[in-house]
Order: sequence, then C-alpha cells, then structure tokens
Amino acid sequence: MLLRLAALVLASIAAPALAQTPPAGYPADYAQTIAAAKKEGKVVIYSALDTKAAQPLIRDFSALYPDIKVEYNDMNSTEMYNRFIAEAASGQGSADVMWSSAMDLQVKLVDEGKAMPYKSPEASKLPGWAVYKDEAYGTTYEPAVFIYNKRLVTGADIPQDHAAFAKILNTESAKFKGKVTTYDIEKSGVGFMFVVQDAKYFPGMKDLEKGFGASSYRVYASTGNMLEKVSSGEHLLGYNVLGSYALVRAKKDPNLGVVLPKDYTLVLSRVMFIGKQAKNPNAAKLWTDYILSARGQKLIGSDVELFAIRNDVDAEYTAASLNKQLGANAIKPIPVSSEIVGYLDPKKRLDFLGAWKQTLASGSK
Repeated sequence: MLLRLAALVLASIAAPALAQTPPAGYPADYAQTIAAAKKEGKVVIYSALDTKAAQPLIRDFSALYPDIKVEYNDMNSTEMYNRFIAEAASGQGSADVMWSSAMDLQVKLVDEGKAMPYKSPEASKLPGWAVYKDEAYGTTYEPAVFIYNKRLVTGADIPQDHAAFAKILNTESAKFKGKVTTYDIEKSGVGFMFVVQDAKYFPGMKDLEKGFGASSYRVYASTGNMLEKVSSGEHLLGYNVLGSYALVRAKKDPNLGVVLPKDYTLVLSRVMFIGKQAKNPNAAKLWTDYILSARGQKLIGSDVELFAIRNDVDAEYTAASLNKQLGANAIKPIPVSSEIVGYLDPKKRLDFLGAWKQTLASGSK
C-alpha cells in the first residue's frame, strides 16, 4: 500500500515536470514556449472532429500540460470556416487552432493570411505534401472508399475500382434505382473536394456521373447517414465515403462492406493551423506539436481511430499500413497546397456544379 502511495506521489510530481522539459530533439528554447503557454493557461480549438472522438487526445495533452485548459469546439467544416472568418473580421476572439477535414477551405484561409507562421519541430517527420508554407499541416491519412451492404450485394456487383462502379450503375440502373448514395457536393465541402480530385484521376468520370443520374442516386451531407442507410439495406452502394469512419464501423457491423478502390484511392488529411490573431499562440504551438508528434499520432491511429500520417508510428490505422495494403502508386493523397483551392472560386465552382448536373440529367433520360 505504501509503495503504491509513493508511486502515485512520484507520478503527480513527474507529470508537471515532464511538461517543463522540451521533448527529445526539440530546440532548447522550447522551454520558453512551454512557460509562456502555461501563463496563457488555455488553448481554444475549432475542429470538425467531434468532441467524443477527440477525447483521448484532449486527455493525453492535459496530462502532459495540466496547466493548460483545452477549450474544444466541434462543428461542421462549413460552420467552422464561416465562424472563424466572421470573428477574424470583427477583431473579437476566435480559435487559436483551426483543425478541419475541409482541406481546401483551410488552405484558402492560409492563402488569405489568416494563419500564423510556425515551423513545427515535428514537420520533418511528415510527408512533403502535408506541409504548407510552414503554416498548415496535414495530420491524418484518411482514404475515400466504396461501401456496400454485404447481405444484398455480392460477387460482380461489388465494385473494385472506379470504372467498375460506373459500369454497374449504367448497366444495372434498374436494380440500383434509388439505392446508391454519396455526398451532396453542394453542401459537403469534403464531398465536393473528392469529386474534383476524381475528375483529375479518373478518365471515365462522365460515365460515373451518368450512372448516378441513371440510378437516381441519393445524397447526404454526412458520412454517418450514408453508413446507416447502406447498413440497413435502404441503400446498397456508397461512393467516396470517408474510410476512417467506414472501416471502424465495418469491424463491428456485419452488414457493412468496405472497398479501397484498386485503381486509385484518394487520401484526405485533416489540416491544422494556428490563427494569426491567436490569443494563446504558445499553447497553440504545444497543441500543434503534440498532434504531429509520435505520441499524438499513435493515439490518432489507435484510440481516435483515424489514420496516423507519420510512417514511424506503430498503431492499427496508419499511412504505412494503408500504403502496404494498396501499393504506393494506388494512393493519391490530396496535397495541402494552393492546388486544391482553385474550385473555391465562385465561378469555377458554379461551372463545375452546372456541368455535373447536366451530365446527371443526361444519364437519367
């Protein structure tokens, strides 16, 4: 009993001490960042990852830095973007850290000068495409997948690549009438970004769009709705579903099947940056470095059940395991770069959506 009590006392002393010591390999002056963050006393985070899913990260960060309170605000990516720009324009307090799956909106904010430059000591451990201007960082490695109902879809009706998905919709439109789902690309930033990338990699994109029209496909703004509808059998196939959620659910749901497309698999990375007007910039640096660290990434690839972006992390869901499964050539990461911002231009976006609707209409005739 006395030994256990002594261990608890030592642990309580060690935790704050650990928070004062820069991690191995960090610059010596990082201790000053830690001290300044302690004085700030909190970090305000806006995130598209729901609070429940983020809890393992919040708890672990708080164990490392018990003097820094984490104010975590989850919301959908569009709401998050609109709130941040409104608060920034008015000069009132906003997020210290922005963390969103809407990669293009995040990069747009960086390009508009809304991010604080910060070269994380962890940046060299990330793939080059995941670091932008030493201001924004990709933090996860999440594939876009197909899903299907295992009870009702079998054999050749399970598409293994994009061309097969298009062929099934166009040749079996009666069978799949009203039974196919994907994101509403007018309401879902992630869904829109995925199909813009598809247009870049898939030569048969028009055939796929015609197939959506022929099958009277159904659209939703969230991944959860699509998973529910396909699992229940209300829908049979789902396209470009966020794989980090689908694969975790499929482990527990015998009705849900998941396909990582064999021709190419898009990979999304949740983008994080520190706000230029951050009121707690030092605490924001600690949070950013923690999420990018091996410790934070291990949690992302295990308890949080997203995919860790770092290759040196041992966890269930990692970039390394996905690359090994599919082969590096089949993986198409969406880069954290200005390349992905083009279609946020109102005219380009409207033109893209107009062409999409026109092709859908031609398929439904």
